[in-house]
Amino acid sequence: MNKTESKAVYALWHSYELVDGDGPRDEDKLIGIFSTRENAQNTIELLKNKEGFRDHPVSCFSIDPMKLDRIGWADGFTTVRWTEQP
Repeated sequence: MNKTESKAVYALWHSYELVDGDGPRDEDKLIGIFSTRENAQNTIELLKNKEGFRDHPVSCFSIDPMKLDRIGWADGFTTVRWTEQP
């Protein structure tokens, strides 16, 4: 690997919409960072029938390839808050 190449890793997420007394909100869990997509997929198989995870479809899991030593928010970010109108 030369200096311009960056090793890929795989972030495994579990995400779904949670509705409670405060209204709906996104619930995102970073399960782990894996060296291969196969390791991330094997972890889904391990977790999908465990408490909490089994209450949601397997599609709530996602594997995102990422490169090491890269800045994800180099230009900054903004926050948008929505207000419901009666």
